[in-house]
Amino acid sequence: MTWEPLLLTFKLALVTTILLLLVAIPLAYWLAFSKSKIKPIIETLVSMPLVLPPTVLGFYFLIVFSPNNSFGNWLNSVLGIKLVFSFTGLVIASIIYSLPFMVHPIQSGFNSISSNLKDAAYVMGKSKFRTLTKVLLPNIKPALLTGIVLSFAHTVGEFGVVLMIGGNIPGSTKVASIAIYDEVEALNYSAANFYSLVLFAITFSILLVVYLVNGGYLKRFWK
Repeated sequence: MTWEPLLLTFKLALVTTILLLLVAIPLAYWLAFSKSKIKPIIETLVSMPLVLPPTVLGFYFLIVFSPNNSFGNWLNSVLGIKLVFSFTGLVIASIIYSLPFMVHPIQSGFNSISSNLKDAAYVMGKSKFRTLTKVLLPNIKPALLTGIVLSFAHTVGEFGVVLMIGGNIPGSTKVASIAIYDEVEALNYSAANFYSLVLFAITFSILLVVYLVNGGYLKRFWK
């Protein structure tokens, strides 16, 4: 029993969450304010990981990224990028798998803002980018916090996707959820219990902080 799977898990969750935030903000902005005819299709694709079994997504990631596939072979031979059974592959798969957990809260935050606020910023001469960064985002801090925490916690708990695309390589792709499975198979319940308790305690604490902050309990406590 080592701390390596836990450290790798939180490294994966942190990298995934940071990259997801960069992707989700412009995507959620577009979904919130766009009137494009393809918007329902994009919303459906973003939400698919909520209903598809993780092993289905993992299987298709494995097929697409495999060196035996033309795309995977091109990545490997031309760009020198190996995504199957690698940490980079885990990150990409995790971004797609956790996408709705970041996009949906931020999109809801944008939808809750009065259109008058955005229009007033445009009248004052602010560009769309400055309106987004200086006006809209500061007004949806609870939604941003919710998206960040849900994405982080969801990535921590991944199993099917990471097993299919990453395998079980110690120090590279063996995250805590896979380590728990291995320890249970080996009847080493004490180690499985240790990993499980650490994940439970950390995810519970993170979610509790979100509810305390978004519910205003901390402000009332410090008064």
